[in-house]
Amino acid sequence: MTSLSNDVVLRRRLSAQRFIDRLPDATQVVRATCGIQAQEPLAAALSIRARSRGLLVADVERARVQERSVVRTWGLRGTFHLLATEDLPWLLPLLGPVFIAANRRRRAELGLDEDTCMRGIRIMRDILASRGPLTRAELVEHLATCGLRIEGQARPHLLQRAALEGVICLGPDRGTEPTYVLLRDWVDLPQAGCSFSQEKAVVELALRYLQAYGPATPEDMAAWSGLPMSWIRAAWQEIAHQLMEVEIEHRPAWEIKSSSLHLEQPLAVASVVRLLPRYDTYLLGYQKRDLMMPALYARRVNAGGGIVHPTLLVDGRIVGTWKSKQQKSRLDVTIEPFEPLAPAVSPELEAEISDLARFLDLEVKLHIVTEYQ
Repeated sequence: MTSLSNDVVLRRRLSAQRFIDRLPDATQVVRATCGIQAQEPLAAALSIRARSRGLLVADVERARVQERSVVRTWGLRGTFHLLATEDLPWLLPLLGPVFIAANRRRRAELGLDEDTCMRGIRIMRDILASRGPLTRAELVEHLATCGLRIEGQARPHLLQRAALEGVICLGPDRGTEPTYVLLRDWVDLPQAGCSFSQEKAVVELALRYLQAYGPATPEDMAAWSGLPMSWIRAAWQEIAHQLMEVEIEHRPAWEIKSSSLHLEQPLAVASVVRLLPRYDTYLLGYQKRDLMMPALYARRVNAGGGIVHPTLLVDGRIVGTWKSKQQKSRLDVTIEPFEPLAPAVSPELEAEISDLARFLDLEVKLHIVTEYQ
């Protein structure tokens, strides 16, 4: 078993996540990362920016709304994601039943028994077929008109159930409000993958996961995907001949064999600096984050309640957080490093700020906090 240094592991993950060889297309980024967390649309766009070159924020929305090569819907871990349209035929049948079953008790607590869910989904299907796209409030109003009144958290849970069934997805925004559409009307789903068995779909996802996150472990994939560990271990065994086992801090991990060819090559750039948004998939891709972020500063990034703050990434390590405030055509960016930044980081950080300004078509003013907590 080959033992890898932390620097080599992080360099490999930087490459796998496309932080080094950035892609020219939003859909390519979404597919290469097996999905981008998208509970906040702008954060999802910024995740794509960090892994792409030359794109504008409008290009991300164009891929979703005009080209429809990516779809915003509930996916991995039962949360909002941007997923490649070409992957939906095998991903939704794999993920949907898992999270539908996992949320059954909570739905029942909210008054959404199976009959109520099925009735609500039938109503939504009929209403959206004739009157979509509709906002959540409009859908709820139509449900009430048809005699199905739902309140509070029952509303998003019913929408999630319909999406996990492959009935609805997010459509075009109406101002700041998202709308919902019938998935079958929104995109033409390819036939490839429709005949995947559960086992074949998990194998496909495992390969794609390791290509985007390796070196990693089955526990990492389980934390990232939300799938049962037994399924993942079975997939790992199925693809064992394609994997190479390595050692990271005295623990076994795995990667695709072809990926190992570049592990010992020196980094081709001086430093890799990226401003990652809230909920970036780099932080959500592993069971533990101690390799990329000192435990001392973990609470600065994960404040509790599922919140993951924007972070400053330098050569694979999280070295600080950042926040922004827009004032007309200017974006004020404040970076709060955990410790003083190395001088070599400055030119790459300035380039990253310039790229953020270009992507958002805003003037960006940078402020770095020098009082360290």
